[in-house]
Amino acid sequence: MALELTQKDIDLMQQELDYRRTVLTPKLTDDVKVARGFGDLSENFEYKAAKQEKNKNESRMRYLENTIKNAIIIKEKPVSKDTVSLYDKVTLYLEDDDEEMEIQIVTTVRQNALQGLISKESPVGKAVLGKKVGDRVTIIVNPTYSYDAIIKAVEPGEDTGSAPLQSY
Repeated sequence: MALELTQKDIDLMQQELDYRRTVLTPKLTDDVKVARGFGDLSENFEYKAAKQEKNKNESRMRYLENTIKNAIIIKEKPVSKDTVSLYDKVTLYLEDDDEEMEIQIVTTVRQNALQGLISKESPVGKAVLGKKVGDRVTIIVNPTYSYDAIIKAVEPGEDTGSAPLQSY
């Protein structure tokens, strides 16, 4: 599945991939070799842990390579400056809860809901992208649950690179 990513997302992923290839992989390979020398592999916890870390690194590298290879590169800003777009900070008024929340719209690989970084592909992101201050949006969580919010403010934003890549 191809993700829509910015060039900065691709650059960050490439930096992580380069680090994993040139620094982490040789270190983890050495760790496995050292741990193998500790004796019987069936009872060697250090060996199992080292192999697990090496495999985790290889898995992350495959993920990064595939994501970079299949990514669809998008521009950070649309033509219109009046509407909510990528990296803008948005203040929403949640009518049902009588409270406001601030979010920033980011790409999927940079999302972190606990920090207010909301994916453009999430229900909230889909609902607010392209809308203007004062618009009422319906956020469809699933086929049986949705809620309304009003866009109170939009602060133009840019990708400063401070939002880290999502890890797993």
